[in-house]
Amino acid sequence: QHGGVNEAVVVAREDGGEGKRLVAYVTAQEGVELESSALRSHVKQRLPEYMVPSAYVVLESLPLTPNGKVDRKALPAPEAQGPKAAHFEAPRTAAEEKLASIFAEVLNVERVSIDDDFFELGGHSLLATQLVSRVREAFQVELPLRTVFESRSVETVARWLESASGVAAGLRGPPLVRASRDGALPLSFAQQRLWFLHQLDPDSAFYNVPVAVKLSGALDVAALERSFHSLVLRHEALRTTFRSEAGVPTQVISPAGRGALEFVDLSALQGTEKTLAVQRRTELQTLRPFNLETGPLLRATLLKEGEDAHVLVLVMHHIVSDGWSMGVLVRELVALYEAYSQGRESPLAELEVQYADYAV
Repeated sequence: QHGGVNEAVVVAREDGGEGKRLVAYVTAQEGVELESSALRSHVKQRLPEYMVPSAYVVLESLPLTPNGKVDRKALPAPEAQGPKAAHFEAPRTAAEEKLASIFAEVLNVERVSIDDDFFELGGHSLLATQLVSRVREAFQVELPLRTVFESRSVETVARWLESASGVAAGLRGPPLVRASRDGALPLSFAQQRLWFLHQLDPDSAFYNVPVAVKLSGALDVAALERSFHSLVLRHEALRTTFRSEAGVPTQVISPAGRGALEFVDLSALQGTEKTLAVQRRTELQTLRPFNLETGPLLRATLLKEGEDAHVLVLVMHHIVSDGWSMGVLVRELVALYEAYSQGRESPLAELEVQYADYAV
């Protein structure tokens, strides 16, 4: 509906370990130069915040498939958006300088002008949560997520920090420390919500979080199994189930991992039959519901397509994971596998705190 836009398509792109974000691709009317800030302002007036794309890419034409539909796979990744040199306004105070550095680090840009809009530079809700965490570490103040959405720039967030200095002590979160495992462990607010939804529909797979990883080349299955076992031992969340006592759910952490790597050999199949078998097995694992009380809440299946071709399917329940967790899981699995397959010990440092400590 923007007067200068000829065609537009919006897609949800995987943004590395940061999960998905909305990216808009547009072509301009003849003689019109489109600015992402103007497009964003236009869309914001018509859509709720969660539907507003965080990045805008102007193309001469949209890539098409042979049958004339938009070729979504050919749409380019958006470039990191930094401030325009002519627009740059340097920090004026120590707080603005520290905040500008945090903004740049979270947004993965070289520098940030104090009047730049966090969301116009590619920020989204997950990055805003990271920003809150970094501000908490740097300023010892609990910056409300709502303030990030309302303030949006280094200048206005710094102003909020100054005005909130008297109130900030009351907003400061308790320190994240190791809690005792002797008594009942509570659920976090997010876990309480998911536990409640599971009670309403225990046979639903709606909150299953899957990831499938293609593995090419020679595979040391024993090293992979050891890596998977180490992950389960390393993260208490992967050994956690949820028991209800008088209607109140608690976390129950098993001392030993019960997860096992299921192995399915499909290498004898050929062509389309093999492809369909991989799809069926992946869907079967993805859509099978979890039992929150008995667990385990992580399933891992290794599908063998050939001597040098495998697919690793990991599925977790959302009550112990999220999109960010899956990125951590895959990265750590790779690090462990590389070490174990070369006869080395785990390169991962021991975790000082676990998710249950955050819930407490």
